[in-house]
Amino acid sequence: MAAPQLTLWEAVVALAVRVPFARAHVERVLGATLRATGRGGNELFYLYESTPVPLAGGVVIANVDLRIAREGSHPGFMVLDIGGSCVSLADVRRQYGTLRLTGYPRGRSFHETTSHTSQRSWGTLSFGFAERNPDCLSSIAFDPAKAPPP
Repeated sequence: MAAPQLTLWEAVVALAVRVPFARAHVERVLGATLRATGRGGNELFYLYESTPVPLAGGVVIANVDLRIAREGSHPGFMVLDIGGSCVSLADVRRQYGTLRLTGYPRGRSFHETTSHTSQRSWGTLSFGFAERNPDCLSSIAFDPAKAPPP
């Protein structure tokens, strides 16, 4: 019997629990294999991506973009591209309360996003709503490097 699928919110919490990010932890949480991108990264980061990951309620993580530092103490960075069933801004606010508007489209592309950010103890969690479908969540960015000072 297959294990029940995580909800989007369960996945977000489980991924954020372990900072700095590690490829193996992300793979375990999502039940997905991350592969090095064709670019193999750059001088600062290893870059990994995934195939789609189905979640409960018809939500899909269309891709995981994970960046892990080659050297030093940078905690990494991760973006989940979201698809499938629509997750609204109201849904995000029900989970994370008040959000700060941190980015908005400048009229250059339908891929630009409006970003709403929640400060967490480990860093920031930003929720992107793309111009091509502004009512539905299109991405979630985890940025542990923006942790509040102790």
